[in-house]
Amino acid sequence: MIDKQYASLFALTGKVVVITGGAGLLGQQHAAAVAKYGAVPIILDISKEKAEAAAALINEEYGVESIGLSLDITLEEDVVSCLELIKRKYEKIDVLINNAANNPKVEKNTEEKDFSRLENFDLEVWNKDISVSLTGSFLCSKYFGHAISKNPDGGVIINVSSDLGVIAPDQRLYFKSEKSAEQQPVKPITYSVCKSGILGLTRYLATYWADRNVRCNAICPGGVLNNQDEDFLKKINTLIPLGRMANVDDYQGIIVFLCSDAAVYMTGAIINIDGGRTCW
Repeated sequence: MIDKQYASLFALTGKVVVITGGAGLLGQQHAAAVAKYGAVPIILDISKEKAEAAAALINEEYGVESIGLSLDITLEEDVVSCLELIKRKYEKIDVLINNAANNPKVEKNTEEKDFSRLENFDLEVWNKDISVSLTGSFLCSKYFGHAISKNPDGGVIINVSSDLGVIAPDQRLYFKSEKSAEQQPVKPITYSVCKSGILGLTRYLATYWADRNVRCNAICPGGVLNNQDEDFLKKINTLIPLGRMANVDDYQGIIVFLCSDAAVYMTGAIINIDGGRTCW
């Protein structure tokens, strides 16, 4: 028999959970996870249409009062306005999930030199990736996190990093035998730099509002199955002890846990959830 008191540790009833990048692949999974346990996910995304559509699906399936809002997290005035809107409607924020990030892809390239390589990487792309992934997380923590710190019982910040915030990308995964050295694609530098920076942000926030019972932890997910080509999958699966990439819903449990009272004494943790890849 399940102990009801123990099970209640995971309840999120009435919690207001702000999710940046909430209409994206994992953002929608985070929203579904907390909604299943009674929370109200606030889905923030650069695309108003996608945010509203994602919120509508959550409401239809779980009967909560989710809303989707357009937000450019790199613009301070937009973050302030969004915070004021949420507070007027819900009066509080209990959880912030810093999920939004640019994910520069290793794309097909017909140029003589591949854009993704460090020696070719454009400063404008660097600045854009840093702006979204790091500056955006800073601004959301500054305003949404401060609002959470005003709660009588504090709250939670979850930062979404990556296994590539802990280890370097294995560029052999992207090697193409038919390409010259100058054309070899690689995982761009900004992804690792941003995801490593998120870990520093996590440690800082974990100590900054600790006296106000604001817990901050980071998850470091591995890659998610999303129509990758077979050659790539064969290569990467050999680097993962569990022998596969993550299914899109494999991270729901850790999100619920970190949002809930089951994790009441956990803060500043860097949690690898990568099928064991970082063990090697």
